[in-house]
Amino acid sequence: MQKRGVLLLVRLTPNASANRIDGLMDMADGGCRLKVKVSVVPENGKANKALIKFLSKQFGYAQRDFELVSGLTDRNKTILITGDASTVIEDLDKKFAVIH
Repeated sequence: MQKRGVLLLVRLTPNASANRIDGLMDMADGGCRLKVKVSVVPENGKANKALIKFLSKQFGYAQRDFELVSGLTDRNKTILITGDASTVIEDLDKKFAVIH
C-alpha cells in the first residue's frame, strides 16, 4: 500500500547557529524549497534526524509522520508528511502563511 500525504521540498543547511525556518528558496527549475537550518553537524544522519525533529515540532505532527524519501546525503531533501493531503496542506498553510 502506498503512503498518502504531502511531499515537502527542503533545502537543509546543517551546522547553523540555531534551528530555524529561513523562508522559501527559488530553484533553477522553477520550483521552490523551504529553507531550513539546523544546528547539528551533517554526520551519520544527525542533521537529517534533527531536521525531522524540528519540522515535527514546527508543524505540530508526530515525528513518525515524516519520512525522508530522497536526499539522504544531499542538502536538497524530499520529505513525505503522511496523512490526508488536503488536511496537511491546510494545516501547513494556516501555520506558515507568513512565509508565502
